Amino acid sequence: MAAGPMALRRAAAKGSGPLALTRGVLTRAGPPRPRGPLPRTPWTTRGPPPDVLAQAVERVPVREQVELDTITYAGRQHFVPGLARPRFPPWDRGWRDPRHSPGPRYEDMPLRKDRSCFVCHQNVRMLEGVRQAQWLTKTKLVQGLPPSVLSVVGNPAHQLEDHEEGVKRAVWRARLWNTTETAPEREHYCPVLFEDLMHICRLMSAKYPPLAKRMLARNYRIAATWERESVLLQVRGRNGILMNSMAPIPPVASKEEVLATEENVLETFHPISPTIDLQEVIVYKELNDTGFKEGYPYSHPHTLLFVESANLYPQRFRPEQLRAKMLMFAFGNALAKARVLYGNDPKVLEQPVVVQSIGTDGQLFQFMVFQLNTTDLVSNDGIKNMVWIDSDQKLYENALCVPEVKKRVVLKPAGIYGFQPDTFKKFLALYLHGTV
Repeated sequence: MAAGPMALRRAAAKGSGPLALTRGVLTRAGPPRPRGPLPRTPWTTRGPPPDVLAQAVERVPVREQVELDTITYAGRQHFVPGLARPRFPPWDRGWRDPRHSPGPRYEDMPLRKDRSCFVCHQNVRMLEGVRQAQWLTKTKLVQGLPPSVLSVVGNPAHQLEDHEEGVKRAVWRARLWNTTETAPEREHYCPVLFEDLMHICRLMSAKYPPLAKRMLARNYRIAATWERESVLLQVRGRNGILMNSMAPIPPVASKEEVLATEENVLETFHPISPTIDLQEVIVYKELNDTGFKEGYPYSHPHTLLFVESANLYPQRFRPEQLRAKMLMFAFGNALAKARVLYGNDPKVLEQPVVVQSIGTDGQLFQFMVFQLNTTDLVSNDGIKNMVWIDSDQKLYENALCVPEVKKRVVLKPAGIYGFQPDTFKKFLALYLHGTV
C-alpha cells in the first residue's frame, strides 16, 4: 500500500526509510554521489566519437525522413498563403542577352591566372599617400619644382600681359558668375575654372607656335604592368585629362643626378603592406598600352590634369591621396610609353621619359614632374625614378558667394579674397615646359 502524505513527511523528518525530504524536495535515499572528477574515458576526455557526433549534429531534412510532396500555388497562378513558392526551370530565350546573362564563372574564364595581380585604378585611395606610391614605383622624391620649370616661372618674357586680370575673371566666372544658384557646387565650378585657365594658356600659342601641336584626350584608358619584389602590379583604366604633344619633354635631371639615386633608400612602412589599398584580381591580362593606336601624331604624353570635383566630402580625395594618385598615373603613362620605345626588357633608359601632372580641387593646386629613369623595378637596388612635387598651392584664399552682413551693415562684400598670382605662373610654366 502506498504511503500517504503524512507518512512521507514523518519519514522525511526522522531521516529514516527509503525516502528523504531535502529542502522540501522528495528524494530517494542512496549512496552519496562522488564529488571528485569524472573517470577518464574517451567520452569525458575527448567527447563522443566522431561518427556519433556527426550523427548528432547532422540534420536530415524532413522530406528525406518522410516522403512528402510539395504543394505549390503554381496551378493557381497567384500567391496563396500556406502554399509553397513554385520553382521553375530557367527560361531559355534562344539568344544571348548580355543584360540578363549570368556570365561565366571565374574558373572558366580564359584570362584566369593562379597568380594574383594588384591593380591601381582611379578610385584607389592610398593609405600612406605619396610614400606608398614611391615604394610601388621605385621613385625618389624631391621637394619643389625642378630648375628647368622654375626658370620659366621667374622669366618675365614667358608671361602673359595682364594675365592676373584674366585669371581673376576666370575665378570670378567659375565661382560667382556662371551659375543661377547662390553658391555653385564643386562639380560645377571646378571644370569651368580648369577650362578657363587652359584657355588663357593657349593664348601663348601666338608667341610659341609649337604649342598649337598639342591635343587634349579625355576618357582614354591606360594599361601598364610591372613586377615589384615578386608582386605583380598594374595601373589601368580611365584617369585624368591627358595633354599629348608631338615632341617629348626633355629630361629634367642630369645623368649625375640620375646615378646619384642609387644611394637613395626607399622608405618602408612595415607591418602595413604596400598593396593594402590596391584591388586584388585573378582575372586579368598583362598588358602595356598607351591608350592610342600606332601612328597617332600626338603620341608623347605631356601633362596629366586631375580635377577633383566631388560634391560630397567622403567621396573627395584628400590632398595627400590626390598626389599619390597623380604619381601612380604619371608613372603608368611613362612606363607604357617606355615599353613602346624600348621594349619590355627591364633596363636603364638611355633617354628618360618625363610626364607632368597637375591636380586641383578648384582652390588648391598640386604640381608634379615625374621622370622615368629605369624599367628595372623588381629590387630596391640600382637607379631609381625621380619625382618633383610642389604641393598645396592656393590660387585664392576664399570665395565669398554671399556678402557677410551684420546688423544691416555689409562687413565683407561677395568676391574673391587672397588671390595669389604665383600659383598660375607655375601652372603656365608646366604648360610651356618642353617648348620654351
